[in-house]
Amino acid sequence: MRVLVVEDELPVSHWIGSKLHSHGHHCKLSDNGKQALQLIRDEVFDVILLDNMLPEMNGIDVLTHLAGTPHPPVLILSANDQISDRIRGLKAGADDYLGKPFDFIELLLRLERLHDRTLKVPTHQKISIGYVTINLDKQEVCRHGKKVLLTGKEFKILQVLAEYRGKTVTRNMLLEKVWGYHFDPQTNILDVHLSKLRNKLNGSKDEPPIIRTIRSVGYALGYSECQSA
Repeated sequence: MRVLVVEDELPVSHWIGSKLHSHGHHCKLSDNGKQALQLIRDEVFDVILLDNMLPEMNGIDVLTHLAGTPHPPVLILSANDQISDRIRGLKAGADDYLGKPFDFIELLLRLERLHDRTLKVPTHQKISIGYVTINLDKQEVCRHGKKVLLTGKEFKILQVLAEYRGKTVTRNMLLEKVWGYHFDPQTNILDVHLSKLRNKLNGSKDEPPIIRTIRSVGYALGYSECQSA
């Protein structure tokens, strides 16, 4: 599970990140609402842990900006724990609300439950990117109308990238979703499968690759803005 922790108290955010990491999850930390919104647009997260009391833009404002757009489930974590605060947060679009101080195990269970809820949502989608068509329902991939034969792992990698089209998917997230938690992040198995997948999808040298490497971060499916312009 990849968690975006939005908390301006650094000791608290680092403690939460360390505890989640010890339970096999991955975190990215943000200390303000504006940065968090940009990260949500650019990267992939399974759940968002959002403090309400943030500089520049509070948690409710962040939820307001996210309204009507696809985004991961959000759990508000706040010292403001009156019934009116909870109602306000839930009405603004939060999926859950937990007051401070809190028990970490309860927080972990709530986050995992939100994540499990999203996994139960079926994906019915056909995606076309340039000369490649990906049918997630039938698990079929075509290039220039001709079927491309992929292994199970190759299709799973492509499926994860397709579900988050245009966003950066980290190496750790691909390893988690394709091979499972606790997979050795130093392994080159992902590079091997990605290389084979790219060779099968790439057309001529004049056609830009649809799987882009985002240096030091991960990978993204789809052309960059400069490529599609």
